[in-house]
Parts: sequence; C-alpha cells; structure tokens
Amino acid sequence: MTAGLTRSLRASSLSLGVLCLATLAVRAETPLERGTYLMQSIVACGNCHTPKDRDGKPIADREFAGGFVIDAPVFHSVSPNITPDKETGIGNWTDGQIVNAIRNGKRPDGTTIGPPMPIAYYRNLSDSDVRAIVAYLRTVKPIKNKTEKSTYKMPLPAQYGPTVTSVPDMPRTDKAAYGRYLATALGHCMDCHTPMVNGRSDMAKVGAGGREFEAPGGGLITSTNLTPANDAGIAQWSDAQVKDAIAQGKRPDRALVPLMAFEWYKNISTDDLDALVAYLRTLKPATP
Repeated sequence: MTAGLTRSLRASSLSLGVLCLATLAVRAETPLERGTYLMQSIVACGNCHTPKDRDGKPIADREFAGGFVIDAPVFHSVSPNITPDKETGIGNWTDGQIVNAIRNGKRPDGTTIGPPMPIAYYRNLSDSDVRAIVAYLRTVKPIKNKTEKSTYKMPLPAQYGPTVTSVPDMPRTDKAAYGRYLATALGHCMDCHTPMVNGRSDMAKVGAGGREFEAPGGGLITSTNLTPANDAGIAQWSDAQVKDAIAQGKRPDRALVPLMAFEWYKNISTDDLDALVAYLRTLKPATP
C-alpha cells in the first residue's frame, strides 16, 4: 500500500511538473510581445521617429514616418522613415541589415548613421532584444514619406567600434545590473544625462548631466545631474518620487519639461521601474 501511494505521488508530481512547464511555455514572451513592450515603453523610438501634433502628442497613424528635426551646432538631424514602406522606409532591408543599422550605425549602402542616434549605447543591445525590436518594426503600417537627409558639420566616424555580432541577454535577477541595461542600452537615458567629451559620453561622470538641449517652444534646458553630487536631485527623493519623475514627468517640486519620452515611459512596467531606481541608486557622485 505504501509503494502504491509512492507511485501515485510520483505520478501526480510528474503531471504537475508537466503542467507547470506547459503554463510557463504559454506565458513565455514571444519576440513580438517583447518588441511591442520595449518599443512602446523604455526604447521609445517613436519619440524621434513619429511625427507629433501641436500638443507634442505622437500622431498614431503616422508611427515611425520620420521627419522630426533636431538642430545642434554641429548637425541638422532629420529622423528617417523607419516604416516598412519599400520606397521611402526600410521595407527592403533584411532583418540583419536593420540589426546592423541599430547596433553598428551602418545602413545597407555602407554609410554611417550619425547622431543623435545613440549607437554607442545601442551597441550593447542583446541579440534577443534587438531582434524583438525588428519583429515589432515589421508589424508597423508602411507609410510613404520621403524625409530630408541629415547634414553634419563634423566628420562621422568610419565605424563606432569593432562590429558587434552578438550580445548575450542581460539577466533580470540582478535589479541594479538590469536597471543599468535599461538606462543605457535600451533607454539610452545616460546619453542625455552624461557629459560629453570630444563627442562621446564621459563614462567617468555617468549621470552627471550638464548637456544642453532645445526645449519645446524655444529656449534651452540642461540635463539633470542624477548623481548624489546634486544636493537637490533624486538622491533626496523617495523611490516612488523617482518613478513618478520617469513615468509621469512629475518631480516633487514641479513638472518636468516634456523633452523626455513620457508618452512612452508611462508604459514602463513596475519591475523595470524598480530596476531603474535600483541602478540610479548606485551612481557615484559626479559633476559635469
């Protein structure tokens, strides 16, 4: 009787294990699901590649049609059309060519993609995430929209470094480490919040801010110092206040200027917001 009970328990455990594995398989993220989440939240490509209305809201039926202009002392940048349109977009590009453009800054014709595309950060995108982004781009409505070419008053690099061919996934178990991946490779937050030296982010002063950008409606704004060296900064805020600033554009004393991609950041998951805060808490004091 004991042996029969043991066999019964083993059979039940085996069935339960199979059921759990099946449930996990059903819940597993597909590349398109991952890409949809990333593109509609932390990656926020639409902040530059999707035209906006007078209120600064993305125009839904013009997703990724391009045409957004950013003027800087050394360039006049016009975001390209990255819809699947074959004449004016990237409809003729292969998946590999799109990945190469994102991570290595190279178009299929061999020309270099210039700033403000944050190639230095996108080089660290994992294989699965960059392919997930491509999967999402393939689902976007093709829009015929020929955009002006960007012009530069500085030479673009022949390449941004050794060609990136493979990057492993970043485990999500270490919150601070995954938060760093979110804030650099995926969200490129540190591209704006880190001072520049000779056209590159000064990684000895990560998060120190100090960069100037044109504000909507005119004028300039300076990126905030996110490190503890800023006495009035996020080091003094609660975790909830930091998350509100990221996702809602609200800081304890006032609303933030709508230059950050709040229309997308509002969709960042709770787990990812927690990871971002965990990473920001690790920043060392630094000044621009």
